[in-house]
Amino acid sequence: MSDITQEAWRKYLIQLQVHPLRTKAITAGCLAGCSDLIAQKISGVKRIQLRRLLLIMLYGFAYSGPFGHFLHKVMDIIFRGKKGSKIVAKKVLLEQMTSSPWNNFFFMMYYGLVVEGRPWGLVRSKVRKDYPSVQLTAWRFWPIVGWINYQYMPLQFRVLFHSFVASCWAIFLNLKARSSVAIKAA
Repeated sequence: MSDITQEAWRKYLIQLQVHPLRTKAITAGCLAGCSDLIAQKISGVKRIQLRRLLLIMLYGFAYSGPFGHFLHKVMDIIFRGKKGSKIVAKKVLLEQMTSSPWNNFFFMMYYGLVVEGRPWGLVRSKVRKDYPSVQLTAWRFWPIVGWINYQYMPLQFRVLFHSFVASCWAIFLNLKARSSVAIKAA
């Protein structure tokens, strides 16, 4: 690693120790913004939609980062001092049965109502139509991420790891959300 990168990482780790919630929120917001930039480019947008980008960053900063921070703290409290593969499996199962469905539902509602500014009726019908397939896809993908996260990541890095992977997942959700808009526009 270069000296600049090492110094930036060192300062990031200090901030993670001194201001964990703030650091995780900022990290999640930045990663959400990066994922939206990528999703916009992949979807063929000619000009970056700045409002959309900022609203996605707001979602990461105000919701995703803090939610992950507190989720992992609660999981650590629930399973305090317990180790092993069975405990990791229980953490993954609990996360997949609670926060996974909620987070996907919340993102789809936020995206439709806030980011795209669609009316409630359209968003509700879109979520009814697309949510089951999104959640089933999530249950194929996120348990592996959860296993890696709980098995190998120290508590202070779980939100960072999760946010990084979530930025890839958000590209999928963004493209899924936009695909029906593009089809209707055609």
